[in-house]
Amino acid sequence: METKDTSESTSPFIGVFEGFKAELDEHHDRRERVIKASRDITAFSKKVIFALQRTKDIGKPLTDKRALGDVTKLKEQIKETFESVAADLQDINAYRYQRNISGGIQEWMEAVLFEHYLQTQSIMTHEEAAKKIPTDIMLTYEDYALGLFDMTGELMKIAITYMATNGKLPGKNGGSSVLTDMQIMRTQLELMDAGGSYALGRDFEGKLKTTRASVEKVEASVYGMTVRGKERPPGWKPDLDSGPRQGEEIESY
Repeated sequence: METKDTSESTSPFIGVFEGFKAELDEHHDRRERVIKASRDITAFSKKVIFALQRTKDIGKPLTDKRALGDVTKLKEQIKETFESVAADLQDINAYRYQRNISGGIQEWMEAVLFEHYLQTQSIMTHEEAAKKIPTDIMLTYEDYALGLFDMTGELMKIAITYMATNGKLPGKNGGSSVLTDMQIMRTQLELMDAGGSYALGRDFEGKLKTTRASVEKVEASVYGMTVRGKERPPGWKPDLDSGPRQGEEIESY
């Protein structure tokens, strides 16, 4: 028995397998850190979006002091969380763990694009959006595009809430409205070729279906407000659930 133990301890393969074990332990630890960071960023970003929904008008900076304070604090937390895993997402690891951080980046992109649109009524470019995360963390075109898809749902909520409060669509005076912008975005997203990207192709159809539904809800609310407005009782407000029912279609542009 003593001879066997001695032969095992001096085996040249022991060191090799110990190296494999250390590498796998490091991989799993890094992966868990990135996954946790992604979840935290997702949670913080959702709170940013919720605070931004307090916006009273389009094309103006956020003025609600409570919402502004919340957004500022949350942005700092998101920045710190990104920086905590920046070292884990360098070189080849940027691709190795991309799927693990992707969910958080997409949610943050939704918040960033939503805030930019509320303030400027324009869409932030990929290059501009990439500056909203640490420079040593990669923003893929897929995460940017999927964040843009999700942002249309927030525009739908803003549009319907604004119509309920002001009796008209939000947008620039004499210019485009939120609905017009959403219709343009829908058209451009429909033209996108997702076949060459596994990450985008995996979620493309589902995201596009949701975007179409968001646009159609706003279209249906505008129809109810303008065409049937006189038939509504005083105090009527558009319903967030209003939209095409099963078997009913809304004309697309």
